[in-house]
Amino acid sequence: MLLIQLFLVFLVIGLFGFGGGYAMVSMIQGEVVTSNHWLTTGQFTDIVAISQMTPGPIGINTATYVGYSSMVQAGYPAWMGILGSFTATFAVVLPSFILMLIISKFLMHYKDHPVVESLFIGIRPAVVGLLVAASLLLMTRENFSSPGEDAWQFFISVFLFLFAFIGQRVYHINPIRLIALCAIAGAILL
Repeated sequence: MLLIQLFLVFLVIGLFGFGGGYAMVSMIQGEVVTSNHWLTTGQFTDIVAISQMTPGPIGINTATYVGYSSMVQAGYPAWMGILGSFTATFAVVLPSFILMLIISKFLMHYKDHPVVESLFIGIRPAVVGLLVAASLLLMTRENFSSPGEDAWQFFISVFLFLFAFIGQRVYHINPIRLIALCAIAGAILL
């Protein structure tokens, strides 16, 4: 039953996840953590961090890790976790694959049509909104702590967030280098 749920949830995410993997992260978190309670926010955050560090698109990597973790958390053996990974990954990719086949057939012919141009203009703000939502959904007490619970962890987390944001936005530091620097700082300071 969980395999079917994984397939349906990730099929819908793949169908409506415009804007790539980062835009999908908030949708995945909403379904996996909030709606279905397959994982906790902390587990999901760890999965997103691992998905960013491994090669490949973050949306597909997240689906793969969530599929495995959800099955194992539900008490299934590791081989069922692998099946869960495959199911979630296949489901999230399937709509894009089918859509790309259809688009490649017709887009070149209709790409300059006013309706098609209007559709793409309308999708752009939605993509930005999904990216902002993904960022805001990860700014939780589990990820940053709070001044009342653990002031040191809270201030270090805020500092690392600002360091990474300014390092990327202002100084254009390579994201891989930023992740490594923040990991080292987190290991030393926390």
